[in-house]
Amino acid sequence: MTFPILETERLILRQVTQDDAGSLLTYLSDPDVMKHVGLDPFETIEDSLGEISWYDSIYKEKTGIRWGITLKEKGEVIGSCGFLKMASQHFRAEVGTELHRDYWGQGIASESLEAVIQYGFLQLNLQRIEGLIEPANLSSKKLFEKHGFVCEGLLRKYEFTCGKFDDLYMYSLLKEDFSGV
Repeated sequence: MTFPILETERLILRQVTQDDAGSLLTYLSDPDVMKHVGLDPFETIEDSLGEISWYDSIYKEKTGIRWGITLKEKGEVIGSCGFLKMASQHFRAEVGTELHRDYWGQGIASESLEAVIQYGFLQLNLQRIEGLIEPANLSSKKLFEKHGFVCEGLLRKYEFTCGKFDDLYMYSLLKEDFSGV
């Protein structure tokens, strides 16, 4: 099973390996990056290795796929984007992304999300892609709406993360509504 590589105008989305643990630690230890992820900021390289192990496990189990975001001219992972909670029998998956703060506001999250959505609809044959977003996460709401996601409603106290219950907005994009298909 060969891990798919996605290429955009500026980016290469590739498999994250143990060699990328330091890069992950750099941005996943930033409280602002982790603010809406539902995890505490990472503190050690072991935290990063655990994340990479999780990426590997969801890929092997076919419950998700997570790409490392890299700039074409650099090999360093500066974020990730991908699917989790894939329900192949229902042709749906949840999508998520995070990005190193040094690259915010440059369209990188948008470019990588577009590639991942297109892969989901064209290669994985998904019919529905979901995004769960905390109400305070205005940048993610804006990003998802830019890509045609519709807010379906608020899921009250939907997850318990970092010692608290979180409300989450359910966003969705259907294959027939995606302009890239």
